[in-house]
Amino acid sequence: MKLYRSAFGLALLASILWCPASGATQTGSTQRKRPAAGETSQQSSAEFKKLTKQADAAREAGNLEEAIKLYNEALRLKQDWVEGWWYLGSIFYDRDRYPEAKEALRNLISIQEKNGPAWVLLGLCEIQLRNYDNALSDIQYGRSLGLGENKEFTNVARFNGGVLMTRAGMFELGYEPLRDLAREGNESLSLIEAMGLNALRMPMLPAEMPPEKREALLLAGRAAFYQAVRRIEDAQRSYKELATRYGDVPNVHYAYGVFLLTDTPDLAIEEFQRELKNSPSHVESMLQIAFEYIKRNDFEAARPFAEQAADKAPTLFAAHNALGRVLLELGKVDEAIRELELGVRQAPDSPEMRFALARAYARANRKEDAARERAKFLELDKQMRVLREGVPSVNGAQQKPSDKSPPRQ
Repeated sequence: MKLYRSAFGLALLASILWCPASGATQTGSTQRKRPAAGETSQQSSAEFKKLTKQADAAREAGNLEEAIKLYNEALRLKQDWVEGWWYLGSIFYDRDRYPEAKEALRNLISIQEKNGPAWVLLGLCEIQLRNYDNALSDIQYGRSLGLGENKEFTNVARFNGGVLMTRAGMFELGYEPLRDLAREGNESLSLIEAMGLNALRMPMLPAEMPPEKREALLLAGRAAFYQAVRRIEDAQRSYKELATRYGDVPNVHYAYGVFLLTDTPDLAIEEFQRELKNSPSHVESMLQIAFEYIKRNDFEAARPFAEQAADKAPTLFAAHNALGRVLLELGKVDEAIRELELGVRQAPDSPEMRFALARAYARANRKEDAARERAKFLELDKQMRVLREGVPSVNGAQQKPSDKSPPRQ
């Protein structure tokens, strides 16, 4: 399941689009948005059928250059032939001809926009072309549409989505698909590498892994893998070894602290403080400590960490969330509202921000404002199940083309 060259071959790609469980099958090639050339004459129709049989036979026999020629001839007669664009795109992808594969898949999507496998394969082409932001949007949007029951193709989409989210700095979201792959029994080196980069919050691809950090990253990946599959003793041993051997590597103590947080929060705080000793501006550690003290209703202890986080990361809404909640519980309602309103402006789609602001408005007896924020919270909370399945785009919103728009450039 490599990032740059997926583990499936042409035969698998040829079958994915038309499997009975696929969302693409439900709409099928009968969904036509414009008249196809050749439908007005029996001669053209017969020629089209002849070409499709020849193209399929060439593809199945492995004569791929001949298949490309025949599919192109058939598509000139019937430009809305969805299967033809899929097979053509699949062959180009299999032969490392990614710009041509991309063009074929864009033609397919212009006809059948809700085709999940086509969006994912388009994203895989974008990876090869190093258009990583587009690749992430395409893959995640394809996953949101559904990929049928082909497990291998689904796992390739998951893996690449997780790796690309890590590269984009979306570490928490990137962890989820990688964790799910681990829980399904995947223990490949590629997955361990990806989980290591995610655990140590390094926004890069596995191929860009610094050689001098590889050993630490693999140990971190192994620890994260054990954590994901709930082998707690193995995870504890691996994290402890990681912190002992590589305690000066950024985010090592932070990763260990996150692991410890659920069952031994006091030890977790110690690890976050060790991270802060190594990296005084480590905002994530500040916030973990602040939120842990908030959980304990120890708002005075939480306050300095929340204030430091908001000072160090003024554009991070979570910092304003923490500080606003702390100030509210300390009786500084107006200051709390200012912090929480700032957080909502930064993250208007965050249900957590809306909930916290609603509480602050209620405390200030601003009933209409509180009711508005509660309603917005309920609306956003219902949408979180979609986001939890990994369909955000790079800028935080689901990438979905409008019905009237052509395929994305």
